[in-house]
Amino acid sequence: MAKNEDSKPAADAAAKPADDKAATPAKTGDSNSQNRGGGQNRGGGGANRGGFGGRQREAAPTDSEGNELTEKVVFINRCSKVVKGGRRFSFSALVVSGNEKGSVGVGFGKANEVAECIKKASGVASKSLEKVKLNGTTIPHEVYAEFGGGKVLLKPASPGTGVIAGGGVRAVCEAVGIHDVLAKSIGSNNHANVVKATIKALTMLRSQDDINALRGKKKEKAI
Repeated sequence: MAKNEDSKPAADAAAKPADDKAATPAKTGDSNSQNRGGGQNRGGGGANRGGFGGRQREAAPTDSEGNELTEKVVFINRCSKVVKGGRRFSFSALVVSGNEKGSVGVGFGKANEVAECIKKASGVASKSLEKVKLNGTTIPHEVYAEFGGGKVLLKPASPGTGVIAGGGVRAVCEAVGIHDVLAKSIGSNNHANVVKATIKALTMLRSQDDINALRGKKKEKAI
């Protein structure tokens, strides 16, 4: 009987480590669950970031009549200044803005960041809109204009031709709402001069009614 009594504590001692081992994974699981809880917190932060990204965007700029403006970036220039610590970069942007219904403007902005200079240029362009006379999807007549070294020739085109132009001329034509036109830049390749020459040419356009009014004739008699 004494031997049997001695064997009982030994059996209990042998069973104890097993219980401790069984308890240890439970603690590890608790710590993991706590870590996962931290992950949930991080997920909550992600939700907050999602909420930040889900904020309403700024309203698109409009003209005086409430029409939404289309903005096209024509050119972005990077300028570097060498200083004691290295180089400092600044940017300038040329932006064309129009409502695609006969109004167009151009703006130029400078800043240390690309987004900021585009924003400045867009603000200037939206405040300098000029009215343009159109004939449906094209222009009423052929027109030629110069601005600085920029020289631009525009010709009307039949429906379905499209905008046969490039660079700044195309940006201006699309922003003002012209869908069929033949254009040629025959002067300087400077983006600012080409864009301003194109806008100058468009502002020189006159409709048939305007010409008849200047000549003092009515439309019926002119025909």
